[in-house]
Amino acid sequence: MHRTTAMTALALETYRLTKRFGAFTALDAVSVRVRPATVHALLGENGAGKSTLVKCIVGYHRPDEGAVLVDGREHDIHAPTVARALGIGMVYQHFTVVPGMTVAENLLIAKGDLPAVVDWKRVRAELRAFMDSAPFRLDLDATPLELSAGEKQKLEILKQLYLSPRLLILDEPTSVLTPQEADEVLGALRERAHAGACSVVMITHKFREVTAFADDVTVLRRGRLVASLPVAGTDASELAARMVGDDPAAREEAAEARALARSAAPPGAVRLAIRGLTVRGDRGQVAVDALDLEVRAGEIVGIAGVSGNGQRELMEALAGQRRREAGAVEVGGRPYRATRAQNRALKVRALPEEPLRNGCVASMSVADNIGLRSFDAAPHARAGFRVPGSLARRARELIAAYRVKTQGESAPIGSLSGGNVQRAVLARELSDDADVLLVSNAAFGLDFTAVAEVHARLIAARDRGAAVLMVSEDLDELLHVADRIVVMSEGRLVYECRAEGADRHDIGRFMGGHGAQHGTADMRVIPSRAATAPTIDNDRIAA
Repeated sequence: MHRTTAMTALALETYRLTKRFGAFTALDAVSVRVRPATVHALLGENGAGKSTLVKCIVGYHRPDEGAVLVDGREHDIHAPTVARALGIGMVYQHFTVVPGMTVAENLLIAKGDLPAVVDWKRVRAELRAFMDSAPFRLDLDATPLELSAGEKQKLEILKQLYLSPRLLILDEPTSVLTPQEADEVLGALRERAHAGACSVVMITHKFREVTAFADDVTVLRRGRLVASLPVAGTDASELAARMVGDDPAAREEAAEARALARSAAPPGAVRLAIRGLTVRGDRGQVAVDALDLEVRAGEIVGIAGVSGNGQRELMEALAGQRRREAGAVEVGGRPYRATRAQNRALKVRALPEEPLRNGCVASMSVADNIGLRSFDAAPHARAGFRVPGSLARRARELIAAYRVKTQGESAPIGSLSGGNVQRAVLARELSDDADVLLVSNAAFGLDFTAVAEVHARLIAARDRGAAVLMVSEDLDELLHVADRIVVMSEGRLVYECRAEGADRHDIGRFMGGHGAQHGTADMRVIPSRAATAPTIDNDRIAA
């Protein structure tokens, strides 16, 4: 690991920083101090003001009040170029690399101003020297199209490190990384900070990352500063309480989810059976490769994996949104083609990823979207005609029960925030007793309180006897909620284990495609179908 001999890390301070968007105050007099050569975590629910704060620091937003101080001096950071000149860099949550360019070319264009003719001999020598001192290495001649999601994220970080930042801001830096990659990246950045090369600010929602890698933590809630303190003086429970505030309902929901997280009763009969399912991706490639899986009544099976390994295509095929190339799906022993009539008869429900795109009609009202499954059935319809007011009354009940923030049931669902669209879909899909639940990143975009509520409702559905198949890119979520975890890599299931007592690093090795061919009594490596057609031993797992 490269260590600098001189302190270059800067100190950052915001003083009563305030930002308004119309009548809405997104940031309300927030004062934060980032000590030089430390890792500082920003925690908060969605809408707490974390992104607004860092965008004010890097010049994307101009604060309405307050100041930003760098090394004790106030600066007017009115544009990102000013922040860069001061030594402040930022890695965004979404990739900004150019897919058709090599790693070397992506690193070079990060500098901005380039000569008309590039001296590639000199530049490559400079890049090789940079890679020798960097916390992780990539092939300079590789293109992002050839890189995994984790390697692309490392390239995003390397682009900023190549500019020698004195302060590096990262927005959810581990969202596409395996547990091993996350530990590698955060560990390397912490070492770099502690060596004095730069200060690090990271936005994260993972308490484990805060307690394991950060020196200080700031908690925001509803645009206001709640706490800023050393990590050594706190723990995950205290941080969670500070995030949601003194909300008895939130505490009860979180406690209920923890209490119910593991099913006491053994799973029942196979409710969902997937046999040899093959599905193609958007570009015609095989995205799901002869996949076999069974989910039993009364269990939650979580599918772990790095984004882009076929999870989306699998769930879309199960929901009837993508054509199946081969294989069969059965629900309750009956062939299942995901028609609307079958979904109603077999009680199959889905909580989709990106619900506004996959589960709603944006221009229709909240009430009509909530009623998409039931508008033509009793009690909302009689003799082929809709019963006036029936659906609106039911929608109002569910809006209140699921805390959907809307101007009313007649408002277009497209006018709602992403989190509230998800709440409305949850209300529609979980308001009756489902036998099979297909869940795709259902907690994404929801705040801490809503996540606890979603988990509690999924667990309650399981305890009523539903078979729940749950895809999540958050391994901590699966370890918390699921009864059994399978890992999906390159369109196949490659690993299976109980969630209780699972080793996150074992799971992570298989997520990254580097699993060792060994196991314990509670875990199993799933061989390639070409070698042995995998049939998951649910009886053994349930035992």
